Amino acid sequence: MFILQSYSLAVIFLFITMLCWGSWANTQKLAGRKWRFELFYWDYVIGVLLLSLIFAFTLGSIGNVGRSFLEDLAQADFSNLLSAMIGGAVFNAANILLVAAIAIAGMSVAFPVGIGLALVLGVIVNYIATPLGNPVILFLGVFLVLLAIVLDAFAYKRIPNQAAGVTTKGLVLSALAGILMGFFYRFVARSMSLNFVNLEPGKLSPYTAVVFFSIGLLISNFVFNTLIMKKPFVGEPVSFSDYFKGKFRVHLYGILGGIIWCIGMSFSIIASGQAGFAISYGLGQGATMVAAFWGVFIWKEFKEAAPGTNLMLALMFIFFIAGLGLIIWARVA
Repeated sequence: MFILQSYSLAVIFLFITMLCWGSWANTQKLAGRKWRFELFYWDYVIGVLLLSLIFAFTLGSIGNVGRSFLEDLAQADFSNLLSAMIGGAVFNAANILLVAAIAIAGMSVAFPVGIGLALVLGVIVNYIATPLGNPVILFLGVFLVLLAIVLDAFAYKRIPNQAAGVTTKGLVLSALAGILMGFFYRFVARSMSLNFVNLEPGKLSPYTAVVFFSIGLLISNFVFNTLIMKKPFVGEPVSFSDYFKGKFRVHLYGILGGIIWCIGMSFSIIASGQAGFAISYGLGQGATMVAAFWGVFIWKEFKEAAPGTNLMLALMFIFFIAGLGLIIWARVA
């Protein structure tokens, strides 16, 4: 199977993870405002599973290092397969709750509470499990990225009519999303061998882990997304018949969104062999700033914001870049 041989290459893979995780949601915008997220999400999940299988039978099955996907699957302990699937289910619940929190409380509440909490919890949990890197430098970098996320939230709040009122329901959903998002990666990491060259018996390769993460995502979607379709947090209920009324192009946007996200997830897991799980997760969650970049420069979301917002956005990107630099440096310091 394909593995990375250097930390510098792992950092490149993690930057691609940030780009993918921060960009996939653009496909929802392209699908159109009339195409409900609950319907878009089915195609997104299909895209995640499709890409995970493509990688498993290509990158995960070539070369003389490690085990091929089918060989790895044949020797895997069920407990490790289940752990990766639980990771997919936990992520699914977190992702749906985060979208609901954005709809109810707005970006300015959901992102600092949800993604900020996920970033801190995820790095702490994964660092305790596999302590790679200088903890002082690592957590200082996390703190700077967290400041950048808070500035991003305040900037969104300065856009007229961007954020709804801060309600208890919105705060609770944001916090729940953040807690779940902070733990999903650990379930996947726990299923995997720490050594990608000499894989531990019963443990999973990174490619097998992502496939079963995707299966967990798909199975749980029949529970979580079906419930949200029937009793949405915002808007009228939608049915499965509505899904089949969508145009072919609209479905392709959703599948593309899932493929883009799963490229990021796969590259994050592959890079963890050199970077460690804490750094891989921490850099990946910097995707919030990539999404902000799209909002600022492509979608022009801040063009009607109050005076002084541009300075806030500039500081946001400065803190973000500095934080990323420290997280990268933590592995070699």
